[in-house]
Amino acid sequence: MSTQGDLPAHWQALFGEPPTMRLASAAAPGGGDDAELAHSGGPWTKASVAAGELRVTTAEGLGKMSAAHEGIAAGAAGLAATAALAAVRESWEGRVSAVRDECGSVRSALLNVAREIGEVDVNNKVAFSQLVLKQDADR
Repeated sequence: MSTQGDLPAHWQALFGEPPTMRLASAAAPGGGDDAELAHSGGPWTKASVAAGELRVTTAEGLGKMSAAHEGIAAGAAGLAATAALAAVRESWEGRVSAVRDECGSVRSALLNVAREIGEVDVNNKVAFSQLVLKQDADR
């Protein structure tokens, strides 16, 4: 049912112009890849991967920051800047930890959306296929 020519004559008369929106899993007219509604298995999944990668990167950054500061307090004992450096480090660790945690949360939410949309697309594809079969049987 990807083009108007596939419809029975009475449906063609009702629809007139072909619809401009179709399922993401449905082939584009002419076999092209220009779907207007393309969300399954694509952007949501890619966004969840990006969030997961950012979570890993921030976790690695926290480890590197911690390793870089080892021994500073002992080596800079008595300097006034040591306390300021510790406060700045603590502040940045809190911020980067919050980003890491948020990325983990967002990743999970994006994966859930991708799964739900994929299930909706599959259900819609089945429902439309059944509609076409029923219509063919009614002819």
